[in-house]
Amino acid sequence: MPVNPDLTERAFEKTSPYLVGREKVREFSRAVFASSPVNFSVEAAHEAGFADVVAPPSFAIVLQQLTLDQLIGAEDAGIELTHVVHGAQQFTYTRPIVAGDELTAQLSVTSIKTLGGNAMITAESAVHDIRGEHVVTAVSTLVVRGDA
Repeated sequence: MPVNPDLTERAFEKTSPYLVGREKVREFSRAVFASSPVNFSVEAAHEAGFADVVAPPSFAIVLQQLTLDQLIGAEDAGIELTHVVHGAQQFTYTRPIVAGDELTAQLSVTSIKTLGGNAMITAESAVHDIRGEHVVTAVSTLVVRGDA
């Protein structure tokens, strides 16, 4: 089954709240070779004006993955996970993510293009804090390879 073109402009359910943990931020920071003291030290984060350790910019993928799971798992999507390749990623921040944030994300499919038998899906995940204020928007382009 090819990718369902009716996914375009579909908005998925908001995710359950995700509590950003201090150790998760530190683990992620080590995994991406972050070097800023604010990613590891509460004291350094406080000195820089933050409430707690600051997540590296790519940490937003943790929230976006929760929304992409909804997309890939949608029964009518026509997306076979074994045919998916991550094509591009972009983050647009209003403010950094810090430990202690409680965040939700909501995905919408902004476009689907077909090229050479492959589908390119652009999905945008808006991440908000518990007060409903925007934190970051993560945009992914997924390439779904057509049948060989």
